[in-house]
Amino acid sequence: MLGFLKVPGDKSALIALITTAALSLLGFKFSLGSIGLSIVFGALKALFPIILIIIMAIYSYNVLLFTKKMDVLKHQFSNISSDKCIQVLLLTWGFGGLLEGMAGFGTAVAIPAAILIGLGYKPLFSALVSLLSNSVPTAFGAVGVPVKAIAVEIGHANLQQLGSEVVFQLIPLMLLIPFIIVFLTDSSLKALPKNIFLSIVVGGVSIVVQYYSVIYIGVETPAVLGSIASIIVIVIWGKLTAPKKDSGNDAESISTQKIINAWAVYGLILILIIGTSPLFGQFRAFLQSISATPINLTINNSVKTVKIYWLTDGGFLLFLGSVIGGLLQGASFGDLMKELGRTILSLKKTYITVISLIALSTIMDLSGMVAVLGLALATATGAFYPLFAPAIGCLGAFLTGSDTSSNILFGKLQASVAQQIGEKPSWLAAANTVGATGGKIISPQSIIIATSACHQQGKEGDIMKKALPYAIFYIIVAGLMVYFFGK
Repeated sequence: MLGFLKVPGDKSALIALITTAALSLLGFKFSLGSIGLSIVFGALKALFPIILIIIMAIYSYNVLLFTKKMDVLKHQFSNISSDKCIQVLLLTWGFGGLLEGMAGFGTAVAIPAAILIGLGYKPLFSALVSLLSNSVPTAFGAVGVPVKAIAVEIGHANLQQLGSEVVFQLIPLMLLIPFIIVFLTDSSLKALPKNIFLSIVVGGVSIVVQYYSVIYIGVETPAVLGSIASIIVIVIWGKLTAPKKDSGNDAESISTQKIINAWAVYGLILILIIGTSPLFGQFRAFLQSISATPINLTINNSVKTVKIYWLTDGGFLLFLGSVIGGLLQGASFGDLMKELGRTILSLKKTYITVISLIALSTIMDLSGMVAVLGLALATATGAFYPLFAPAIGCLGAFLTGSDTSSNILFGKLQASVAQQIGEKPSWLAAANTVGATGGKIISPQSIIIATSACHQQGKEGDIMKKALPYAIFYIIVAGLMVYFFGK
């Protein structure tokens, strides 16, 4: 419906939800009561944290527009380099990767896409490069949660080994994705040698830092440290390759105090995310213990729980950083609340889309549909299964919008097939994680976040069409890595 009939995302998602409910009732004997509770469960998962993060990520950007500090950020990025490739790579691969490593759940798509729009880039381009960059870092996103989740599913205690296998399978993609991003930014033949070299340097640094982070620190840090290293390299590259400025441009320089003030919103958000992350486990546990709101539902004789940890929730942290940052930038509390109200009202279609999609994936999971799809693909591919193992991870992320959820859905399946064909369970578990990073590119949830951030609601199909070839290429590369370097 999105790709061919060009039906808007909210209507497509709602019709798909109704269709899925009917199929689960007629084909999988899923009761009406279970369907209703699954929709409620899905709506709760959509609200906390996904919709809340979408609202607050866009709100943080709107605060910068209201306080007119976006103009200072534009100047700052131009000051690093006037090269658009440097600007885009810094925002998406660098800053976006850091957000994914710390928080996940859509922040790494929404915030870079919104800033790119503010810098004058076209909406569809901003959405596409933000989606592409939010692939590789998700393997270790939200401080390593996807790898930890699949390790639990397959009963694998050696996280360093599993994490290093994930990094190894991602090697070509860490080089290719930065190149695709800069090529999309500047596809001229003249820029090609520069783009290739830049991609090799940035991707190479990401590979080395992520690998040694896994081995010597743990699976919590590769995406974070890899992104920080990339940011440093990109900034240095931008400074070294920047054309010499005329002396007259010095008058246009902005004071350090104004620059710090302009970064108040995003700086505070980053500090809050890092300070409440699992890197500071005891403090995080304390905050969660005093702010937890568990909601339990019994579906099909199984208790399902949505736990809302208000003080460590990504959406709350974005809200807090935006309000405090906005106050520091001179806005009144009343003006900030009015801006929040306008942001909430502007995303009405997004709420329908995200709730429908999460409810849809919840019904598919709990009724057994997803397991049937994964098993069917495993059975159909036979001896060539390792070639298609990442595709199963991709399927999981496409349906659920989450690398972690994909690993929970298909982790045991991957380990079971690995034992049958004489492959290491950890290798195919890593393949599931890597495949899920590719599925994030075209996950309807990710696309909805991108369209919302770029104010392109209703054009989800256009973005899906642009992103799909890259996602297919991504999964093919991952499949070849898994097939030829396994056992």
